[in-house]
Amino acid sequence: MTATTSDEEAPLVLIVDDDVEVRTAIGELMESVGIKAVTYGSTRELLETPLPDRAGCLVLVVRMPGASGLDLQQQLAAAGITKPIVFLTGHGDIPMSVQAMKAGAVDFLTKPVRDQTLLDAVVAGIELDKEQRARAQVIRQHVERFAALTPREGQVMREVARGRLNKQIAYDLGITEITVKLHRSNVMKKMQATSVGELIRAWEKLPAQLRETGAA
Repeated sequence: MTATTSDEEAPLVLIVDDDVEVRTAIGELMESVGIKAVTYGSTRELLETPLPDRAGCLVLVVRMPGASGLDLQQQLAAAGITKPIVFLTGHGDIPMSVQAMKAGAVDFLTKPVRDQTLLDAVVAGIELDKEQRARAQVIRQHVERFAALTPREGQVMREVARGRLNKQIAYDLGITEITVKLHRSNVMKKMQATSVGELIRAWEKLPAQLRETGAA
């Protein structure tokens, strides 16, 4: 059956547990409340499958044969994947939970866990991922718009964001104040900013490397 657009956009929970009965039960729990779920028997199986580009979270068991859930957390972080994680363990201890939470885990639950407790943690993870994805989308938009600026316009944007006046920018860049005003007008249009405040906020959302160079 072909997935509908709404199915493809719905949040998705990825469950990793080497115990087939446990992961199946968790998957069925998610589906029972309308949350789409996909299960994996190992961290390797998950890593060998392209992660879908949609909101959601991971439910990982800490101890598994081969790479553990904590190992997977580190691998995903190293790859720049910030998908929220809910950890489950039957052998949890304080150092493990501290390590997991410091690395950004949403929760660290000990099995057996109440259905509602797990659902609450998963929902919190999904909401966090939605927020992260929304912020990332805004940053991508700003980066794309910034890429349309000329090198000089990028320099002018940086100076405006620093609070510099037109005449100060003109002096620093060795150009006329009229030229600065023209560049500034172009920057506002290309960045789709209706005020200096919006332009500054857009500048602050750009990656540090772009802000340092002042050019795409």
